[in-house]
Amino acid sequence: MGVTVVGTVAAIAYRREWLDRTKDETLSSLIECQSSGTAHQASWYALQVRSRKEAYVASQIEAQGFECLLPTYKSVREWSDRKKELEQPLFPGYLFSRFDFRNRRPLITIPGVLQILGNGKVGIPVSDDEISVLRLAVSSGMPKEPWPYLEVGQRVRVNYGSLAGLEGILVNVKGNHRVVVSVTILQRSVAMEVETSWLSAICEETRNSLTQRILRPIRVPMGI
Repeated sequence: MGVTVVGTVAAIAYRREWLDRTKDETLSSLIECQSSGTAHQASWYALQVRSRKEAYVASQIEAQGFECLLPTYKSVREWSDRKKELEQPLFPGYLFSRFDFRNRRPLITIPGVLQILGNGKVGIPVSDDEISVLRLAVSSGMPKEPWPYLEVGQRVRVNYGSLAGLEGILVNVKGNHRVVVSVTILQRSVAMEVETSWLSAICEETRNSLTQRILRPIRVPMGI
């Protein structure tokens, strides 16, 4: 009987020591993950969706509780008997949403979502700076339109008006000046009309561009 009691006490003590050690190791791992930036964190991603379903998909994403950005612009359509102003996506077939890529299932099961843009099997986040520029461009109320993708050229900063703080590339079209801002992952740009008196030249710091990578859309299986 005495041997059994001693053995039981020893087993309990060993198990308590093991639990304490495991708890300490788990806590250390969590702290290390947070300090190294590997903890779960939401980022902005570009989603390819079915053409002409952008607004519907955006509403469904927001209904799921996720942030969504669908940049639009106004265009005039002409018919033989009338004209009509329409609100069109700046990037037809694409929109942006902020989520944790590892918890993407609620989004990829939304009807109309085709794929997440990325490299191989990894989604590539859209930088917060590019999202901020798009939001500023959309909320400014200034005339804007889709534009061929630009990466190099004279970079300028808008100092006045509703676009104050926006940076982009200056172009001239038939005497009208526009500032072009680009979304790297989409390889597409947006042009906005500005007055040259609002602008000042800037020197861009050297940085690696995502366009140096081989960017391929990735199709995410619905079962993931």
